[in-house]
Amino acid sequence: MLCENADPDVMRDMEAFMARQVPDGDPLFTHTAEGPDDMPAHVRSVLTQSDLNLPVQDGRCALGTWQGIYLWEHRLAPHTRRVILTIHGE
Repeated sequence: MLCENADPDVMRDMEAFMARQVPDGDPLFTHTAEGPDDMPAHVRSVLTQSDLNLPVQDGRCALGTWQGIYLWEHRLAPHTRRVILTIHGE
């Protein structure tokens, strides 16, 4: 996702917000095949999206002064992930 990245408190606050809104082990969820973070990770991925479009100008990512790209893993245990980059344009 794209978010403010100048202050590390922003990422900590995002983590705290998600933990409050969609806590691991919430008894609301029955899908727990891979543990108590299984369904909460699915919900969080829907809330933060799984794709991102970014402008590129002169061969560089054209972000605002404070913006950064977060690749946010919503699971407690490490997982192997692939990132696919698709470039459209001239």
